[in-house]
Amino acid sequence: GLIAAFSANAISAGIGAFIGGWLCDRFGRKKIYQYDMLFYAFGMLWLVFASDPWMIVVGFVLVGLAVGADIPASWSLIAEMAPSKERGKHSGVAQVLWYLGPVVVLVMFFLLAPLGILGAQIVFAHLAIIALILTVLRSQMKESEIWEEAREESLQSGKKATASFASLFTPSNIKAMVFLISMYGIWNLWAGTNGFFFPYILSTVGDESQAMSVALQAAGFLVAMISIAFIFMPLSDKVSQRLLFGISALIQIAGMVLLAIFPLTTPVALAYVVLVWFGSGFGAQSFFQLWSAELFPTLLRSTAQGFTFAVVRISLGVFSFFVPALTATGFTTLAWILTGFLVISGLIGVIWAPSYEGKSLKEIEDKRRSKA
Repeated sequence: GLIAAFSANAISAGIGAFIGGWLCDRFGRKKIYQYDMLFYAFGMLWLVFASDPWMIVVGFVLVGLAVGADIPASWSLIAEMAPSKERGKHSGVAQVLWYLGPVVVLVMFFLLAPLGILGAQIVFAHLAIIALILTVLRSQMKESEIWEEAREESLQSGKKATASFASLFTPSNIKAMVFLISMYGIWNLWAGTNGFFFPYILSTVGDESQAMSVALQAAGFLVAMISIAFIFMPLSDKVSQRLLFGISALIQIAGMVLLAIFPLTTPVALAYVVLVWFGSGFGAQSFFQLWSAELFPTLLRSTAQGFTFAVVRISLGVFSFFVPALTATGFTTLAWILTGFLVISGLIGVIWAPSYEGKSLKEIEDKRRSKA
């Protein structure tokens, strides 16, 4: 529970996103995108040589800070560099890779489990090496032209080169942040709990072997990748995003209800994995990345993304403290609570979803200024 709360899954990632987002708007996306990988590598190497429980917690916090800082940097770069009619498609590529990473790590941990602590050290070491390679590759990237142009325009108009954090809290920005935090934050209580505790739930409540637990977890990520590749990427730039989001929410709710109603057998677990992960692929996670880039002006985009992500992840961290206690009081109770999260998130998304498919970020920003 402690690691779940403070790891890259929750609180430390939120803090990292908040800091990283502000730095991205102030100094540029590329710099943060490049150098946060060095911080990530340091955190992974700390885990490799950790010898006490407290060192493991600190290592996860360090990694979480780097992961969080990478979110607004990468999401802003993707949105600002993508063609206006393919912003969803390009965002989807990032989401596919987001889900692929855990599959690789889950399989590695399972195969290396007989090595005990050494197996875990090998996994962490390989992630540190990848981070160092990424640092070199990212150094060859160009800065976002949209950010550079917005910064230059601000300077020419006599304003500061970067917007202040206080300017984030205008009525339109607050409305957008409340929407994103509510939609994604409530959904993330389900996703974070599912992602971190699903193998534990299957091995204890469902009486499945560790191999089956890992296989089902990895299968879930693969199903989500298929969903993103064949639904979100080709459709999110062309059809009603509100309709897509609503369908995804219904599919996830149907899957979660299975765990609440029926005994946790292997067929039920398989049906659950297919439904909730297929629905989540073109659902809240993907649309949060897309909408959080579209709903804010360029010089505040990363700051807003970092702030909203921080609120969501820190809330998840607080909630993670209570999940072990909830599972102890009865799995059915937890299943109904998680179903409720999906219902509420789905309603918020369907009612207040924006409709910017096919529009450039400049068109969206001009429209926002005209309303103001």
